[in-house]
Amino acid sequence: MAKLRVGIAGLGTVGAGVVKLFAGGHARLCDKLDLVAVSARDRTRSRGVDLSAYRWVDDPVALAADPSIDIFVELMGGAEGTAKAAVETALSRGAHVVTANKALLALHGARLAQLSEKHGGKLLFEAAVGGGVPMVKALKEAVAGCRAHAVTGILNGTCNYILTEMEASGRSFADVLAEAQRLGYAEADPTTDVGGFDAAHKLTILSAIAFGTLPDYDHVRIEGIERVSRTDIQMAGKLGYRIKLIAKGALTEQGVEMHVRPALLALDHPLANVNGSLNALVVDAEPAGQLTFIGRGAGEGPTAASVASDLIELAEGRAGYPFARPLAQLASPPRATPAERGRYYVRLMVIDRPGVVAAISDRLAHEQISIESFLQMPAGEEPAVPIVLTTQACARAPVEAALKAIQALDVTTEAPYLMPVEQPAVRFGR
Repeated sequence: MAKLRVGIAGLGTVGAGVVKLFAGGHARLCDKLDLVAVSARDRTRSRGVDLSAYRWVDDPVALAADPSIDIFVELMGGAEGTAKAAVETALSRGAHVVTANKALLALHGARLAQLSEKHGGKLLFEAAVGGGVPMVKALKEAVAGCRAHAVTGILNGTCNYILTEMEASGRSFADVLAEAQRLGYAEADPTTDVGGFDAAHKLTILSAIAFGTLPDYDHVRIEGIERVSRTDIQMAGKLGYRIKLIAKGALTEQGVEMHVRPALLALDHPLANVNGSLNALVVDAEPAGQLTFIGRGAGEGPTAASVASDLIELAEGRAGYPFARPLAQLASPPRATPAERGRYYVRLMVIDRPGVVAAISDRLAHEQISIESFLQMPAGEEPAVPIVLTTQACARAPVEAALKAIQALDVTTEAPYLMPVEQPAVRFGR
């Protein structure tokens, strides 16, 4: 049987890693596939691997259109422009596509799945979520016989590294971010990572597979970690919690709800001790119960291995539908956002003067919010002192109303900061 011919567009960290697997004679990969062509913006740049054995194509879209290429591997990134045009071109002529482009899939996944089904080329994207952790395959295959009702993950290694280092070193967000940029863990413009958008792209993909819905990035509520302070890390620890950026999709009675945001996790939560740049996913599904997947979420080795896994799956004829079901069977998730209810953490920076605490308590009581715990840092030379409290279970709306009323008292020096205390998934319909 003839080997499938592969063309790779994008020779950054991951693309170069995939080329190294071919050049190194990876047995299972090279037995069934031949890398024949590559494409990137700069032909002269050194990538730590000899490219002379492969045909160079300047235009990635031309490579995608080449009828001699059976599998087009897109590792350029970006939701629009060249990456989108190249993937659409390959799928439109019936070629298979392997990509690590989570933004492209989150925003245009339904359209790409439609092209895949119409023209017969398969679309695989294990490397788009979780690096070397097989999150996509787990949801497509291992959980296929279950009914998933929640997926909860730490899906961005940069944010997890920053929060872990803030806790370990006591340094500020800005200091640790600058260090992460020096070490190459964070981009020069870190907005996509620390703003929660990268995790939201990945959550969109996982939720679509888990719940049998069309990918719907616009439905994800997104909050980053920029406002998490040393005080929050310290106070959360005193209360028996750890702060993580959590990406969660849940199947509720109203439909699918998705959010990315910092949250407090009890120390016995399965994600609380996932530290550094690791990624993790917890799937709550019936009848299997709770399944947890942990591993390196980025980097040359893990992500290149995921790309290779997809290539081997194509070569062995095991690839299925992009989102595990035919497009016609994927439901449109409702746009309505269910009212939130849970326990909340609040940090207030207040002027240190008599009557402030009583005034704050009064505004909370007015909204019928019960306080579970209350901590106040000792007053120092600073004009403002932090007050931290956690609420008992309540709706989020009255907490926000109380915080708005507290701001109106003119006793705070900055906007209050609100984070949820992460709760276990709630089962329904049993």
